Amino acid sequence: MAKRKKQGHAVSPVLITGRAITTTFWGKSWCTNLENYSDYENRLPRGRTYARNGSVVDLQINKGEVLAIVSGSSLYSVKVKVEAVPQSRWSSICKDVAGAIDSLVELLQGTFSKGVMDRLCLQETGLFPSPKQIKFSCSCPDSASMCKHIAAVLYGIGARLDDEPALLFKLRTVDETHLVAQAINVTSLVGEKKSKSRARISEDTELPDLFGIELAPSAKVPKSKAAKAKVTKRR
Repeated sequence: MAKRKKQGHAVSPVLITGRAITTTFWGKSWCTNLENYSDYENRLPRGRTYARNGSVVDLQINKGEVLAIVSGSSLYSVKVKVEAVPQSRWSSICKDVAGAIDSLVELLQGTFSKGVMDRLCLQETGLFPSPKQIKFSCSCPDSASMCKHIAAVLYGIGARLDDEPALLFKLRTVDETHLVAQAINVTSLVGEKKSKSRARISEDTELPDLFGIELAPSAKVPKSKAAKAKVTKRR
């Protein structure tokens, strides 16, 4: 890896302190989704061990692709390809959570309601990929569909999302700012409709009707003044 650095290659190892691979919302959600893959359950435990002991010596997350190097009996190259979120699904996600996310900071920190979290984390209709949407390969001699090196990289992705949650959106080839912008636009439209509604009440409703009172016509002399005039005349 030192040689790679000298050659100008970016090297980004997965460093985990303690037993927990992930500690934040996005990292935990990624690993929870991963562990729901029944096809992978036999290989995941070895992958967790490799991830914890620092075997993922380089991990780069790009649009739709993760490139990694894992240290075992040798150095092995791992490639993970993840399908982009279909545009129709992304539009549906944005629509469903519109008005529920206030800022990009809130989104990346995962500090929103459980309803929004559940919607974003769905496997088939949310941001997290299903097994059929992931393809991977490793240069190791293991003939299994998923080797321990690949499993380690998949956990490494979760650990990386702890530090850089925006990488999930990059990996799924969607723009997280669009999600927030959509939410803000809906909130603004609701506020604008309320303002217009209040303005319409003021414009369309006469003051007496609004408050339920009768006002004397301006041309008439108030009763108090008329009574005073009669008294003066008698004198």
